[in-house]
Amino acid sequence: MRAFIFPGQGSQSVGMGSALAGASRAARDVFDEVDEALGQNLFRVMREGPDDELKLTENAQPAIMAHSIAVLRTMGVDLASVANFVAGHSLGEYSALCAARSFDLATTAKLLKLRGQAMQQAVPVGQGAMAALLGADLALAQKIADAAAEGEVCAVANDNDSSQVVISGHKGAIDRAIEIAKDMGAKRAVSLPVSAPFHCPLMQPAAEAMRDALSNVVVAVPSVPLYANVTAQSETDPDTIRSQLVDQVTGMVRWRESVANMFDAGVHEFVEVGGKVLGSMVKRISPEAKVTSVVTIEDVEALAKEIA
Repeated sequence: MRAFIFPGQGSQSVGMGSALAGASRAARDVFDEVDEALGQNLFRVMREGPDDELKLTENAQPAIMAHSIAVLRTMGVDLASVANFVAGHSLGEYSALCAARSFDLATTAKLLKLRGQAMQQAVPVGQGAMAALLGADLALAQKIADAAAEGEVCAVANDNDSSQVVISGHKGAIDRAIEIAKDMGAKRAVSLPVSAPFHCPLMQPAAEAMRDALSNVVVAVPSVPLYANVTAQSETDPDTIRSQLVDQVTGMVRWRESVANMFDAGVHEFVEVGGKVLGSMVKRISPEAKVTSVVTIEDVEALAKEIA
């Protein structure tokens, strides 16, 4: 069995999609449609930067999704015929749902633009922070977060794999967590260059904004089941998916469990569409799994031969 997985924020880079667009009409059509939906020349920012503009959450989120879908459509395959499940890391969940036709492309782009803006606006710049705890599993990360909180928010945001967990919350609490992490048993703690504290209770205003936005869009039954971030279980019911996307804004991304559960369900091949970030996590979670990252036209052609 095979799962197609889609990367999240941090996988963007200036130049993304440029060579693919030069080689693929399907990719160009995706970038054109996203530009039209958003009323901005996002693909120019993806191609040329500047990097600071691409890193803006409201640009990075739709850009990463557009790149993933451009890669997928360049493959020219019917998703349901080549994949048994889809999953995505944080915003990648929207890419996965677009790939599985729960959302059309224009709707997905607009939702991610709004999601990026709402997340950025939820907490004033400088008041929130995130950090990666390396050499720490979920249980240790939770202990560090609890010890550092001191009445402020300090929550586990991403359970990426057994050796990398991300925490999120008030800047003071995250700073304290970084200070005590090594003494409590983590290998090291690294502050992340993010503009807001994602996937923690401070994002509640953004969750409410997404609740309003998602209530006004059609969510179709996905062509293949989605493994959801907030439950690490497969889902196909549109109303449940809608609710999970709201919960995901403040909830922990349960990536380690999602991959482990897919592997246990018989998924032994993972194809990362549009990035090279998730593959290494998958290998640490399920070392026996086969992982393929598809980014370039050469990657697309190689995979097409394999799954034809």
